[in-house]
Amino acid sequence: MTESFPRLHARTRRFTLGVPRNFTISPDGGRVTFLRTRSGTDPVTCLWELDVASGAERLVVDPLALGAADEDLPPEERARRERSRESAGGVVAYATDREVRQAVFALSGDLYLTDLASGEVRRLPAAGPVIDPRLDPTGTRVAYVTGGALHVLEIATGADTGADTVLAEPEGDLVTYGLAEFIAAEEMERMRGYWWSPSGDRLLVARVDESPVALWHIADPANPDRPPVSQRYPAAGTANAEVTLHVIGLDGARTAVPFEQEYLVTAAWDAHGLAIVTLSRDQRTMRLLTADPGTGETTLLREDTDPAWVDIATGVPARLADGTLVWVADADGGRRLVVGDEPVTPPSLQVRAVLDVDGDTVLFSASGEPTEIHLWTYAAGTISAVTTEPGVHSGRRAGGVTLVARQSLDTEGTTVSVGAVSIKSLAERPGLEPRVSLVRAGSRELSTAVLLPSWHVPGSGPLPVLLDPYGGPHAQRVLSARRMFLESQWWAEQGFAVIVADGRGTPGRGPAFEREMLHDFTISLQDQVDALQGVAALHPGDLDLSRVAIRGWSFGGYLAALAVLRRPDVFHAAVAGAPVTDWRLYDTCYTERYLGHPDEGHYERSSLLGDAEKGDAEKLERPLLLIHGLADDNVVAAHTLRLSSALLAAGRPHTVLPLSGVTHMTPQEVVAENLLLLQLDFLKKSLNMS
Repeated sequence: MTESFPRLHARTRRFTLGVPRNFTISPDGGRVTFLRTRSGTDPVTCLWELDVASGAERLVVDPLALGAADEDLPPEERARRERSRESAGGVVAYATDREVRQAVFALSGDLYLTDLASGEVRRLPAAGPVIDPRLDPTGTRVAYVTGGALHVLEIATGADTGADTVLAEPEGDLVTYGLAEFIAAEEMERMRGYWWSPSGDRLLVARVDESPVALWHIADPANPDRPPVSQRYPAAGTANAEVTLHVIGLDGARTAVPFEQEYLVTAAWDAHGLAIVTLSRDQRTMRLLTADPGTGETTLLREDTDPAWVDIATGVPARLADGTLVWVADADGGRRLVVGDEPVTPPSLQVRAVLDVDGDTVLFSASGEPTEIHLWTYAAGTISAVTTEPGVHSGRRAGGVTLVARQSLDTEGTTVSVGAVSIKSLAERPGLEPRVSLVRAGSRELSTAVLLPSWHVPGSGPLPVLLDPYGGPHAQRVLSARRMFLESQWWAEQGFAVIVADGRGTPGRGPAFEREMLHDFTISLQDQVDALQGVAALHPGDLDLSRVAIRGWSFGGYLAALAVLRRPDVFHAAVAGAPVTDWRLYDTCYTERYLGHPDEGHYERSSLLGDAEKGDAEKLERPLLLIHGLADDNVVAAHTLRLSSALLAAGRPHTVLPLSGVTHMTPQEVVAENLLLLQLDFLKKSLNMS
């Protein structure tokens, strides 16, 4: 019997298993190292290598062969995976030396080294459960973190055991060396806390002191015999962790690298020197500093400011072969690639990320049309398109070789090519084909996807409508890629006309479009209504506007609850998963970027609690299902519980579905499958669908 879509969707981790990822190209361009599971339903990630000349793939590391079928992860690694939204197991991260001859990785807390040429894998002795191991560029040492301490292990040959040196020992239980703090990992995409020097003789190390951060407790009511999990959570308006930087030699000698601003965004240490990027607490000023590793003295190289906020760009700072700075900055209404002091891309091309610098060639991703992401190169004063076919592209470049990963609406899954050679995707086929129309809808011409049932004949009769957005800043749902709409098409096959709209605040349309969300998250609701009305005008007779539902998770959950609370005239039912209901309970970096400090007075307008507590009785006559994982450490369950309490106090009916042991990701297969089915049942009953 063929598996149902909900079960297959859950088993395949949303069809991400079996897809090649985490590519590293050797400096000569001859080999590509990458991660991939053995099949589309196998959650154990393996390390592979591709020979570019022959196209042959070789399995380098199979965790099962190492006896690591059942992972026993240290708490810090579980937290790292939650922050990075990693749902697979096995070798989920690796690091190589400069020549890509060796790779290190952690597996069930153990430290492993592999010789990529021979395939030999060695378990190295470590002082405790290993977090974030990284080889030095020369490949003679490996650094790792355990128990909050940074270690460096000499790689010995044969059966010898190399010396293991503790370079930095935490001074207390709330101090760590070499790890990213919560805010860096969750909101700034910085997953690391140390950087090797190019010669491998010292490291730049972040020291994190969490003692100023408020202590929260994540309880498990389903298991009252278990103590709550304590967590330091920096809620909006409260103290962040204190982060300081130090250059530490292999002999333990330490030099402080001071910086003034609140946030350490990233660091880079290459042949041209050491650089750090910092951001002010209000996020309106970003500084790029160079640092002298010997004295710790810093020099301001660049300062970017914005009256709303300065966005963090991935992949910078970087350098050309001659040391010329590569940067991304907003100028003349666009997000632009900057080389030296000059923007080199037009304002109409919105730069997404710098992917690699190969000598004097910069590989970057950018959007002209916001639903597509293409690859471009900059070299010798000229920008050139690498990809032109419609779709969403990412890539890597080294040794003159460019790897291209493509998703599109006209092809299934992800295709990966290195010149004329392909890296196979082993992902499962979803068993349904999205029927997606990408349109510009409403008065603001919002990027919108419309999905109708495969059996529906346009004009044959109105369908109940389901809005399926994320809707928040810094994330897109409407992209020219099939995988973005598999779940939405399943909803369409259940009898809905499905609308997915990216409103103001979403990337790809320029800085001004993103910054319209400043101080007011509720504009996202205005945009969903605008998109709904626009799609109805484009599809006369196909949408039943007397039966409109909305569902979402995280910011999308907030948006779904907001919809039935504030616009019951438009929305008739909602499913809100892990919603932020009181923005004072969400983290500093994300919330303050958009709403400012709580004392500035912008939080009440965007809070859901006031809607529950006051207003006329029509504010919640519509069915609302609140879903929340009780182990969620990102959007804690208190958000849903406080909204539910306020609704109950006001006598407003609603439904709450608590998920025991479930985090923000809901990775558990049975939970993920049944969540879809329970939501379907709720919405069908709420909209009187037969």
